[in-house]
This record gives sequence, C-alpha cells and structure tokens, in this order.
Amino acid sequence: MTNDAPVFAPALSPQEGAEAATALFREVFEAEPDGVWYAPGRVNIIGEHTDYNGGLALPIALPHRAHLALRRRDDRVVRLVSPQTREKIDVMDLDTIGPKGSPGEVEHWASYIAGVAWSLERDGFGDLPGFDAALVSCVPLGGGLSSSAALECSAAVAIDEVAHLGLAGPPEEPDDAGRARLVTNCVRTENEMAGAPTGGMDQSASLRCREGHALELDCRDGSVTHVPFDLAAEGLALLVIDTKAKHSLDDGQYGARRAACERAAEILGVELLADVAIEDLPGALERLAATDADDADELVKRTRHVVTEIDRTRRLVALLQNGRPLRGEKLAEAGRLMDASHESLRVDYECTCPELDVAVEAARAAGAHGARMTGGGFGGSAIALVDADAVHAVATAVADAYRREGFNPPAFLDAVPAAPAGRLA
Repeated sequence: MTNDAPVFAPALSPQEGAEAATALFREVFEAEPDGVWYAPGRVNIIGEHTDYNGGLALPIALPHRAHLALRRRDDRVVRLVSPQTREKIDVMDLDTIGPKGSPGEVEHWASYIAGVAWSLERDGFGDLPGFDAALVSCVPLGGGLSSSAALECSAAVAIDEVAHLGLAGPPEEPDDAGRARLVTNCVRTENEMAGAPTGGMDQSASLRCREGHALELDCRDGSVTHVPFDLAAEGLALLVIDTKAKHSLDDGQYGARRAACERAAEILGVELLADVAIEDLPGALERLAATDADDADELVKRTRHVVTEIDRTRRLVALLQNGRPLRGEKLAEAGRLMDASHESLRVDYECTCPELDVAVEAARAAGAHGARMTGGGFGGSAIALVDADAVHAVATAVADAYRREGFNPPAFLDAVPAAPAGRLA
C-alpha cells in the first residue's frame, strides 16, 4: 500500500470562478465584462450511449463549472482567451466562421463558444453581436465530464442575455422550453462546428438539471423529469474517478458506434433503437445475427447494450422515485444495475479501457455498492456508489491499483447535484 493521499479535484466556488474569469478579462481586454456566466459539467449516473438512440439517461450537474466573463461588442468580431492561451487571443468574425471542414472552420476550444452564436443565427435570431470573452473552467478536460458542453452552455446563457434573446431565464426560475432550444443549438455546435457526433444528454444536463436532483431525460422527445437524488441524506456518496486516460469524441470511435446503431435500426425497421422494447430484444438480435452483413456480430452487441441500458435506466429511476430510503435490497439493486451497465459497456459496446476497468474493479473490491464507467468511454471517468464514510478508503484503493498497474495517478471528484447554467455576476 502507498501512503500517498488520493488527489481530489476541487470545484471553484461561484465567487472564486467569477473573480478568476473577471480578472483574466480585465488583464487581457483592459475593460470590464458585462457579466460572468457559468455552466456545469455533468456526470451520468446511468444511461450511456442511449441519447443518440432516443433512449433514457440520468445525469446530474456537477459543482465543477466553466465560467465565462463576457462583454458585448458593437461589431461582429469575437475575441476569446483562457488561462492557457492568454499569450494568443483567438480572433474571428461571425460573418466568416463556418462548420468543421469549411473555409470558415474554427479551431480547438474556440469552436465551442463562437459556434453557439453561429448556430443561434441559423436558428432565426438574425445577426448577433460579437463579443470578448475570458474562460476559466475547472471541469476536467478529456475526463468524460462534459467539459466541451460546459463551454457551449456557458456561451449560450451569456449570448442569450447580452443579445436579449429571452430563452434561458435565471437558474432559480428557468424557462425550460427556452433552455431546450438552447440545448438544440449547443448540440448543433458540437456536431457541426467541433465535428463530434454526440447526442444531447450533456447539454441537457448542463442547462436543465436542478440542484439536489438527477435529470431523467427522454432523448427522443427531450422531455425531462427531476428525480430527487440526495445521497448525503442516505449516508452515501457518488465518487467520480477521473482516470486521466484522455478521450476525444471526434477521433472516430464514438462516431463508429453511432453509425452501427443507425445501421441496426435500419435493418430492424425502426427509427431508433429505443423503439425496440426489452421484451422484443431476443427476436431483434436473431434478425441482426441472421443478416449477411460483415458487421452482424457488432450490430448484435451494440443493439443489446442500447436496449438493455435503457431498461436499466428505467429501473434505477423507479428505485429512486419510490420514496423509500436507498438502503438494504434497494441499495443492492442500484449497485447491481450500475455494475451491469459497466459490463455491457465493456463487452457489448466495447468502449471501456484498462484504466476504466481497473478503477471499477478496485472500487468494487474496496466496498463500493456499484461502479461503472461514465461518459463516452475510451478513457475519461468512472463513478462509484459508496458509503459517505468510505470515500477516502475507496479512492485510496483505486489510486493504489493504478500505482500497481503503472498508470498515471487518477484524480477524484465529489459529485453533488448542482444548479444549471446561469449568471454569477
């Protein structure tokens, strides 16, 4: 055993985030911002790779946020800076930017912010003003915790306010229909400007979650239900394990799985795999296996994961909504659903990696009630449902397992359901 304490990645307090973003803005642009807006990262409790298949997901917003100090301009120029790029301001023009692969392609992180304005203009809001913006984020990059969605959503609520679009409303009284429209624009930004073929779960969590609740999201119609999720009251905690195995949503692996799901749905004669009921799954898998397609085995596995994952999500939501404490057999069943989700992602969706599998196995061996990878996979983060007084012990066990395997040390986050995107100052 090592004596090294596990490293926890702290969240900036709202005041710290506002002050840091404002200070950077003043330093670089030598002016005062119109305000500071934020958007949280998210962690998904269950329901992975279901969003683009029209299924269910169950995310929470994290206290780790992207903070954006922004000032409206009188022209169409956008200037962006972050602590990592303070020596080189990204400058672009809303009249010339375009989607990935076009002459107006915007590079790197700037596409997630400038792209929101680009998308809103195509959603009928006319020519929007340019802006100067300074970004300070404590959402781990490449950790599968929606760092990119946090950028988009912080830009969305900021642009919404300074351009007087009237969509978001304040976090304490959100306009859900307006926020759903912002979600659509943030997803288009990620898909077309950044080239990542994601669904809308990440952006929905960042814009539509509620403090102290998980968000049951029906990804077919965008409807949401707020599910009470106060683990601390039950003596429990949700431990996030950032494996430090970085993932990228635009490297082809994510898109290949989405394409396989679309092919399977076409063969089965359904619009989306969510249309396959759990009781109809055996017959659907037989039909896929009987095709002469070279990827028949792949289609079987991808379909089996999606349909069973939607069912697992529905069952976990039912457990959380029945009003009884999350203890005893109810707690054990929640853990089994999380464990089964990870196994399905490992075997059928093939999107885990050694770092994720070791984290999950070590957490379970140290007493976690359930554990699974979360996010798109191929790296990123895992979560473990643990007793509150066992957080440090489980984190230490995972860190020790990483040391034995020769992996980079992981980091850990406390996952407490936080408020949705809004204005700080």
